Amino acid sequence: MSSSDRQFGAVTVVVGDKNGKYPHGNSLWIRGREATAVVDPSLSVVARAAEFAGRADLVVQSHAHEDHLAGVHLFPQARVHVHRADALGVRSLAGLLTIYGYAHLDAAMGTFVMSQFHYAPRRDVEGFEDGAVFDLGGARIRVIHTPGHTRGHCAVLVEPDGVLFLGDIDLSSFGPYYGDAWSCLDDFEASLDIVRRIKARAWVSFHHVGIIQDRGQFLERLDRFTARIGEREAAILDALAVPRTLEDLVRQRFVYPAHVTLPFVDAVERRTIRQHLDRVLARGQAERVGPDRYMRKA
Repeated sequence: MSSSDRQFGAVTVVVGDKNGKYPHGNSLWIRGREATAVVDPSLSVVARAAEFAGRADLVVQSHAHEDHLAGVHLFPQARVHVHRADALGVRSLAGLLTIYGYAHLDAAMGTFVMSQFHYAPRRDVEGFEDGAVFDLGGARIRVIHTPGHTRGHCAVLVEPDGVLFLGDIDLSSFGPYYGDAWSCLDDFEASLDIVRRIKARAWVSFHHVGIIQDRGQFLERLDRFTARIGEREAAILDALAVPRTLEDLVRQRFVYPAHVTLPFVDAVERRTIRQHLDRVLARGQAERVGPDRYMRKA
C-alpha cells in the first residue's frame, strides 16, 4: 500500500491525488476473511493497477458517475453492485448519458468518459436496495440510500470499523451538486439529514476533504456544505431584483466560476437554477412577470 493510504481495521482508504480532487477520487479497499471489495474504484486505483487489478471479489458503487466508475474495468471477474436506480448507468454508456441528461452533448460526453475515465459497460451489474449488506467475513458493507446527487446515490458504512464513505456528499466548498437530469435538490437536502444521523468513527469523502475522524469537525464541514444551497438561492433572489429570464440567470452563473469553460456548464447551471427558481416561485418569494421572465417580490 502507498504511504498516503489510511488504514481503519479491514478498510484501507486509497487516497487520491490532492486528496481526491477531480478527476481523481478516494476509494475504499476492504479485506474480509472470505472476500475483498473495492468501493468506487477511481483513477487513483487505476494508477495503481499493478497492485489492485483482478484482486477484488466485488465492486460496490456509491452511484453511477464517470469518476467513480473509472476502475471497474480492472475487475472483470468481480460482481458489480450499485443501487437499482443507477444500474442503467453502469450497464451501458447510453444509460450513463441518460443520467447526465445533456442530450446535445452526448457524443462529446461519450468520448470523454471512455477516453479519460476508461468507462467499460457492465451488463452483469446487480442492483441493490436501501439497507443492503455485503458480508465479507468479519467486515460488512452496509449501503444507505442518499439520493439527490443521482437517484441511486448511496453512502456506504463499513462495519464494525465504523467507516462511513460519503461518495459525492463530498463536504467541499463547491457545495452540493444537483445539476444533472437525475439530480434532485429536495432529495439531496433530505440525504444531508440522513448522513448527519449515521453513527461512525471516520468519514471519507470521494473528493477534496478526504478523511475526517472527529465528529465535531464532520458536522462543521457538513453544515458549511449544506449552507451552500441557501447561499445559491439567496444569490438567485438577489439577481431577480430586476426581471430576468432563465437564460439570463444561466449566463450569470451560480454554480461554476466564470472562468470555467467545460461544455456541460450551461446545462448544469440551467438544471440547478431551475430547481431554485421553482422553489422561490412556489414560496411566493418571486413571480412570473412575462414569458419566461421572473422577478423577486418586494
